[in-house]
Amino acid sequence: MSLNFGRTLLSIPGPSVIPDRVLNAMHRASPNIYEGELHDVTYSLYPDLKRVARTEGEVAIYIANGHGAWEAALKNVLKPGEKALFLNTGRFADIWSHMADSHQVNVQRIDFGMHEAVDPARVEEALRADIAGDIKAVLMVQSDTASSVRNDVAAVREAIDLAGHSALFMVDCIASLACDYFEMDEWGVDVMVAGCQKGLMTPAGISFVYFNKKADAVQTSVAPGTYWNWTPRVKPDVYYQLFSGTAPTHHVYGLREALDILLEEEGLEACWKRHQTIARAVWAAIDAWGTKGAIKHNIADSSKRSNAVSTLETGAGYATQIRNWTEHNAGVTLGIGLGFGTPGTAEWDSHFRIGHMGHLNIPMIMGALSSIETAMKALNIPHGENGLSNASKVLADHSLQK
Repeated sequence: MSLNFGRTLLSIPGPSVIPDRVLNAMHRASPNIYEGELHDVTYSLYPDLKRVARTEGEVAIYIANGHGAWEAALKNVLKPGEKALFLNTGRFADIWSHMADSHQVNVQRIDFGMHEAVDPARVEEALRADIAGDIKAVLMVQSDTASSVRNDVAAVREAIDLAGHSALFMVDCIASLACDYFEMDEWGVDVMVAGCQKGLMTPAGISFVYFNKKADAVQTSVAPGTYWNWTPRVKPDVYYQLFSGTAPTHHVYGLREALDILLEEEGLEACWKRHQTIARAVWAAIDAWGTKGAIKHNIADSSKRSNAVSTLETGAGYATQIRNWTEHNAGVTLGIGLGFGTPGTAEWDSHFRIGHMGHLNIPMIMGALSSIETAMKALNIPHGENGLSNASKVLADHSLQK
């Protein structure tokens, strides 16, 4: 007999839990795409998307997942044969770099592995060695959803400046936008890519490429083709050019509702703080579990961990057992060990991820943590005590802040 009756909980690092209000906003007949309300709602998105990224630059919307945003960013600023430096700290910058390979970009990689953040000193060293200025762009992720590392965007920008290099600075914020602190203009990011399905709490299907004047000036010498070209998307003569065709009608309404929740009701700074506190509650539980047995953080340094996702190493293949137990007995779906080997291998079976991003509150995160602890007890997996107690103390301390 199972206890898994009731509402299930998706605790993977994206797509994240969608607010009912967002789903309800999308639950409607198709609108007129040629004039009227849809146009007004669409145009209202752009200033608020810029507020989320803290930029005065431009943002283009694509009917695509994050891989589409990656491709759009590459196509608008890099030509075949040009050189780009990728800073790999897990899985996703590496995949982005292989996409650049497919576009005949000359890719140079610095691999920091699955357990470390970008070292700005190594970036500065690589750029100083580029005497001819062949490197046209430096690309990285802010938070890698596989390793759960969080890179210091401002520090990498400083490294580029200290090297006196003119390369564009391009950052993937797909897993971090509206979860981790991010200041596009203040931190000197030239191009940023994001998706709607994580911190922006909207069903997967649209993505964004943000860019500033420096990047736009480079784009004038590149031939991005028709669909990926960001110019008509931000400076359209007619509405349909915003999306190079039919609008993602229902996503427009859903995203409008999500941005209202994020910006007008909670506030972006409060949202950042909520994610920070919930992340620390998760870490407190993991710290306690790790006092006995093999459970530990994939990223040892807490200052370099994502506020949106936590990757755990369990040892002895326990991760897959925990995931299977929570899904089938508790109704909680946890993230697979993405980037750690292949399914069925010991490395894969010894890692799992907890998503803590977007539409999330105390009973949701405590429900996920208690399900994991219950799974470990049911499966006789060695772990330390007081995980839930330590997590609840972090959350209680947050509630006492003025």
